[in-house]
Amino acid sequence: MSRLIERILEVEAKVHSLEESLADPSIGADGNKLAKTAKELNGLRPVADAGREYRSVLEGLEDANAILGEEDPEMVEMAKAEITELTEKRDQLETDLQLLMLPKDPNENRDVIIEFRAGAGGDEAALFAGDLYRMYARYAEKERWRVEPMSMSETLGSGLKEGVFAIRGNNVYGRLKYEKGVHRVQRVPATETQGRIHTSTVTVAILPEAEEVDLEIKTADLKVDVFRASGPGGQSVNTTDSAVRITHIPSGVVVQCQDEKSQHKNKAKAMTVLRSRILEAKEQEAHSARAGERKEQVGTGDRSERIRTYNYPQARVTDHRAGVTLHKLETIMQGELRELLDGVHSYFNAEALKG
Repeated sequence: MSRLIERILEVEAKVHSLEESLADPSIGADGNKLAKTAKELNGLRPVADAGREYRSVLEGLEDANAILGEEDPEMVEMAKAEITELTEKRDQLETDLQLLMLPKDPNENRDVIIEFRAGAGGDEAALFAGDLYRMYARYAEKERWRVEPMSMSETLGSGLKEGVFAIRGNNVYGRLKYEKGVHRVQRVPATETQGRIHTSTVTVAILPEAEEVDLEIKTADLKVDVFRASGPGGQSVNTTDSAVRITHIPSGVVVQCQDEKSQHKNKAKAMTVLRSRILEAKEQEAHSARAGERKEQVGTGDRSERIRTYNYPQARVTDHRAGVTLHKLETIMQGELRELLDGVHSYFNAEALKG
């Protein structure tokens, strides 16, 4: 028995075990355990499905090869055609299974915290940050994920100087992890009177959301400040001290949240972001190869740094890492990201297979 078949059978057995676990009333009574079991099952089902198809193709090839020894020429020709077709399918399934069985990022099934910062380009960069936020929110809606704003520093109009929000659902980090980096826009700003194209940037960081069980944060290590929240231009000033700023003294990480009217809710959101940032820092420490990843994600916001360009005059979006160009800018900004993300993932998967 080949190693690939052994792996397939192992996965099928694990899927069966997880399905039995989900039917256990004690699992159903524990929301966290139920969610984790369901996520693990969803992650393994594509491997099991492809594995069953692969074994079926191998059986078909065995049967077709047996016919080659028969005397009926017509049957032999049919078998040869079937062998050609099944061989192509087998080779494709082997590639698919290799990809599905690549070592999984331990954060693959986590929810994410997304951070935006307007970079070079002033007001136009802030407007584009707002556009990107709406693009990801619309994509999340199409994937039936839940979007939760954590801390949004808005500008007049629809701009976003800085923004932090969570996206929760199935395989969110696995799908969005390659979105980190500098996103560059080329377009004519609404305030440009001479029709000149401006280039602006927005930095995006994608952080796997940490859970309370992932790490212990001591209350004594936290400095919590409360203050009155305010919106752009001094508007929307609260009458109570509901905004919260939390400083993790050992690491110097500072998180601020003022989106909710309740101080308690703002503190809970700020702690969620804080845990995610500290978890990321600890992972970087533990894995020297990832040291400085946050700096790489965010960059300086300089125009020369970019993972992707959104060119409005040409209605074009280009991902510079994967070499993917789509002339569908309007639909992409409306959240139709699947084709673009598929192209990016295909590139990184191919690179992983080379490795």
